[in-house]
Amino acid sequence: MAKTGRTGAASARMNGAIALVTGGDNPRGIGRAVCHALAARGAIVACSVRPGSTAAEAELRAVPIEADLADPETPEALLAAVEALLGRPTILVNNAAHSTRDGYAVLDAATLDAHYAVNVRAPALLSCALARAHPRGTPGRIVNLTSGQSLGPMPGELAYTATKGALETFTVQLAAEVAALGITVNAVGPGPNDTGWMDDALRAELLPRFPMGRVGRPEDAAALVAFLCSEDAGWITGQVVHAEGGFLRR
Repeated sequence: MAKTGRTGAASARMNGAIALVTGGDNPRGIGRAVCHALAARGAIVACSVRPGSTAAEAELRAVPIEADLADPETPEALLAAVEALLGRPTILVNNAAHSTRDGYAVLDAATLDAHYAVNVRAPALLSCALARAHPRGTPGRIVNLTSGQSLGPMPGELAYTATKGALETFTVQLAAEVAALGITVNAVGPGPNDTGWMDDALRAELLPRFPMGRVGRPEDAAALVAFLCSEDAGWITGQVVHAEGGFLRR
């Protein structure tokens, strides 16, 4: 795997740690930015991508592993694949997400199930499988990506917000259960983030609500995730951290 030329304390903080990041398909996405941030700090990174993905190791700065996270058998198989390729991971970033528009008028069981499979079941099973295999007392890190749904409504996204809300609750609960193993568990809510889904009109509409004068970028979330995965964050667990640049919610 390619190494960066960075040296010093920031790089050494993660040097040699093996990390798994889910959801690296989007070239402008948070998952891709997290892979870059962890690799830049000295981690050895694997990243799950959808079956048939063309994402390459050089683009990800991580080893791509095809995985269908909607399949309940995938979490165990994915962790086994990472261990076979790189060694046992001690860092897990649950970034992959399923999101479609719905609302009360059209919400149905199939929509709920599709969101649950990727947004709750997959990260829960991955997290618990990692914890079961983790040597007690060795530093471990789990970071889940949420979406600020606990701060206010997201109209038209009932299934997405329900499952991301469940992931926040799971974060707090799991943190208490695995603390004795040396594993911290936290969540990051990046707020509205320009990962390619914003058109010019929406970006212009949201911009005045960011008091810092710009919309969020994937690198903003990735920097926080990387910190929470570092040795410096060993006393932070069970937290949902909203890194939104002061976004003003209505």
